[in-house]
Amino acid sequence: MSGQDTEPMNIPGTERQLREAMEALAGQVHPAPDAYRTARGEWQRRERRRRLVLTLLVTVVFTLATLAGLWVLNSAPSGSPGIFHDDRPPVPTSPATVPFAPALPGTTGGS
Repeated sequence: MSGQDTEPMNIPGTERQLREAMEALAGQVHPAPDAYRTARGEWQRRERRRRLVLTLLVTVVFTLATLAGLWVLNSAPSGSPGIFHDDRPPVPTSPATVPFAPALPGTTGGS
């Protein structure tokens, strides 16, 4: 059985009656003269409020993240090495691996 078999047989009559009822109801509706202006003003107020709330939220999150970072950096023991401290001694670089740097004016060209 398809969906068409279960529907009433007088669809065009029902559709016509519904259309007439809707047209009668629509004929009684009269918008307020300043309805568009009022709706647009409300929308703009909501948009401004949304942007303000978003700006405040971003500011608060940024401030909290900055304060948390500063607190973490400040809470390190005073005798501890820096954040990127490496216990290995520095590896000396040979002059061959240093890129060529032009001589400064007033100096000799050699090393």
